[in-house]
Amino acid sequence: MRPRVIVTRRWPATVEQLLSQRFDTTFNRHDTPLTSNELRAAFRDFEAVLPTVSDHLSAAVFPEAKVRTKVIANFGVGFSHIDTDAARKHGIVVTNTPGVLTDCTADIAMCLMLSVARRAGEGERQLRAGEWPGWCPTHMIGSKVSGKTLGVVGMGRIGKATARRARFGFGMDVVFYNRSKVDDEEIVAIEARQLSSLEEVLAEADFVSLHCPGGAENRQLINASRLAAMKRGAFLINTARGDVVDQNALIDALMRGEIAGAGLDVFDGEPQIPEPLKHMENVVLLPHLGSATKETRVAMGMRAVENLVAFFDGRPVPDRIV
Repeated sequence: MRPRVIVTRRWPATVEQLLSQRFDTTFNRHDTPLTSNELRAAFRDFEAVLPTVSDHLSAAVFPEAKVRTKVIANFGVGFSHIDTDAARKHGIVVTNTPGVLTDCTADIAMCLMLSVARRAGEGERQLRAGEWPGWCPTHMIGSKVSGKTLGVVGMGRIGKATARRARFGFGMDVVFYNRSKVDDEEIVAIEARQLSSLEEVLAEADFVSLHCPGGAENRQLINASRLAAMKRGAFLINTARGDVVDQNALIDALMRGEIAGAGLDVFDGEPQIPEPLKHMENVVLLPHLGSATKETRVAMGMRAVENLVAFFDGRPVPDRIV
């Protein structure tokens, strides 16, 4: 008998087809987030649950008894939406999909950096509204990106990929903060400097790009005091997780002009977005597009399937986090 598997959102068609071939698979045809009760039922009825970042697997959705689920194969590298302690308590293996979304997320970080610094979103809105008065020397002056200093917070795969683009594509100096020492060939090649504290990076950088995990450890890592440590002309870029930034503190800092702007692809409590952010011209907002290319989303799905197949075949699971 094939293991029963539930996929909580629609995945790329090629991946869904493969899942159908390998498993007794139930798909969410409506593609809307499952309720807490539906998620709780999934843990009772299926051997495997395949969630995404839109599914909040808190301790409350894990049934106290009659848990049938043996593995959670997450679609994505981040897993702060999963209570891993609760999964561990129930003996459930948890996997993610690292590596395959590195380049596309780094591309989006650079996209946000360029867009907010050069006022691209603001300019497009003006043009589409028929309000462009024509070229003049003082129209919509932005900030230069080339040659500036990038501060990376979290020098993992995506942080390194972003730093590499900044260094070799735009001649930027790179400083970074990482809890552990990072001193490999790639760091040497991009001439990046690891500073001893987050505050030092914030004070030196013209652009601060966040690439650290979300969850309790880093929740509101960027708070009011740390935003105040940034340069007044600096920009904050977040493609990590929304909960890494205190959004109210960010709004206050932007309104007071403590920093120049922000480029955000992720939000705390998404898809809800604070209204003030929507009305700020010096903020670029994207709907969590970091991995949103055909190639990457298919690769993410295939990586999740690889983890699932390995688990049920009794082989070591490549991307096990619990």
